[in-house]
Amino acid sequence: MLNRVQFIQKSLETHLFWARIMKEHLIFIQAGAVSKDVNLIQQADMLKNAIENILVRAVNLSHGVVTGAAVAAQEFVTNNTLPAEQKTENLSGIPINTEVTKNELALSGNGNYSSQLERAVYDLNQMAIPLSAQIAEFKRILLDAVLTCKIFTWNFPLLIDHIRREALMYNASLRRLQSGMDPHDPALAPQLEAFWNRIMAEHSLFIRQYLDPTEEQLITTANTFANNFKRLTQEAAAANGNEAALENVTEQSLAATRSVRDFKKQGTELILLCRVRSLINPLLADHVTREANHYIRLLNEIRTHI
Repeated sequence: MLNRVQFIQKSLETHLFWARIMKEHLIFIQAGAVSKDVNLIQQADMLKNAIENILVRAVNLSHGVVTGAAVAAQEFVTNNTLPAEQKTENLSGIPINTEVTKNELALSGNGNYSSQLERAVYDLNQMAIPLSAQIAEFKRILLDAVLTCKIFTWNFPLLIDHIRREALMYNASLRRLQSGMDPHDPALAPQLEAFWNRIMAEHSLFIRQYLDPTEEQLITTANTFANNFKRLTQEAAAANGNEAALENVTEQSLAATRSVRDFKKQGTELILLCRVRSLINPLLADHVTREANHYIRLLNEIRTHI
């Protein structure tokens, strides 16, 4: 069972990472919709505002509270997040609240963990559980509409299913926290690595498909990453109950994720400079970089418990 400090820190770190990820998913849905789908755009905007409220509350509770390691990992925001938001807003016309990003860039770790703060965090988790489920259901309905040719979007069906699964992971993490359990329990390492290796593989596939056909070298690199992470997904799933196999796949996953993170980070910077031919918006590029940073921190935690 988590103690008070662990519950507060892990809960707030879950929101700082996942609530922002959810907010950006909804921006991507808006950006990928066509003009006739006003209802879809409005629903996405409503959910975006609701999850942003969770994020703002989490940031306000997190100053001096979250761990320094989590802040330093740049899984909540990176140095590219703010310019990526500004560029994406200019390109898409979708309003993006950058004040919350500026506040996150000022976060620091280590502080006072009162019973009042614990209660506020518990209440925040309770608010986010039904909302994250609603976001997952919204994505499921959108995916069904795309697969039955009832709606057109510039987002691939795989991407919509990908972000649906991430919403379900956010929801499951919150439910574990409310029960006093660690969503990153080392006992769950094979399942967590299988989940995140699949996410990394799909990121690489999206990058490959959104690149202009002339970007042949980048396409080849992205395809190589995708195949590597597909293999690691299978190996992680098979490592359940086998400590030696888990140790091996963890080390391989960490090395691969560091490499793909560097690839994504460089890509983000080139996209911001308009030096890559693609359909990738800057915020999506920074988004997948942060997810890699998150996974790197998770893998480092797993290594210490194997």
